[in-house]
Amino acid sequence: MGVLKCKIIGNQVWTSKNSDVSTFRNGDLIPQAITNVEWQTACANKQPAWCYNDFDPFQGSKYGKLYNWYAVNDARGLAPLGYHIPLNSEWTTLISFLGGTSIAGGKMKSTGTSLWLSPNTNATNSSGFTGLPGGYRVSDGSIFYGIGETVYWWTFSQSNIINAVTRFLVYYAGAISVTTYDKKGGFPVRLIKD
Repeated sequence: MGVLKCKIIGNQVWTSKNSDVSTFRNGDLIPQAITNVEWQTACANKQPAWCYNDFDPFQGSKYGKLYNWYAVNDARGLAPLGYHIPLNSEWTTLISFLGGTSIAGGKMKSTGTSLWLSPNTNATNSSGFTGLPGGYRVSDGSIFYGIGETVYWWTFSQSNIINAVTRFLVYYAGAISVTTYDKKGGFPVRLIKD
C-alpha cells in the first residue's frame, strides 16, 4: 500500500478518501463477496467481507469499498500500520472542531451536484474531508441504496451485540448524524492516524 492521502483537521489526521484495501494489515485477504449469497453467508458466520456498491468496480474507484463490521473489527486490522478505524468519540472530536453536528456535515461534503443530488445542502467541503455519496448495502445484503443521496461510515464503536455506531451525511441537510446499524450492513470506512 502506498502513502495515504490525508488532511489535518484540528488535532487529527484523517484520510481524505474512503478505504479501498482488500487485505488486512498482516497481508491476509479480506474475502470479496461477489453475490448476495456470499455476503449473507459471511455475515451469518460473523466473518469479514467487502464488496463494491452494486458489485461495480467503477463505483469502488470513486467511493471505496463497502465492508461489513466484521471486517472493521477483525483483529488482523483493516487499517494499515499507523492508522485505525476511528471510534465514535474521535468522530465527535472532529465534528466539534467543525462547529457541531448541525453544520459540520456541510463542511465535510464534497461540493456541487455532479455526485450529490440537488440541493446538496450547505456543502462547502471547507474541512477538506471530501465526503462523497457512495451509498451502502442493507443489512440482509439484498440491495444497495443511496448513491448520490447519502454516505454512512462505520465507527469502531459497538452499540450492542447486533449493532455498531455509524456517522452519516445526506444530500438534503448540512448536518452530520449518528445512528446505529446492523453489523451485517455494508458501509465504507475512513481512517484516522494513530
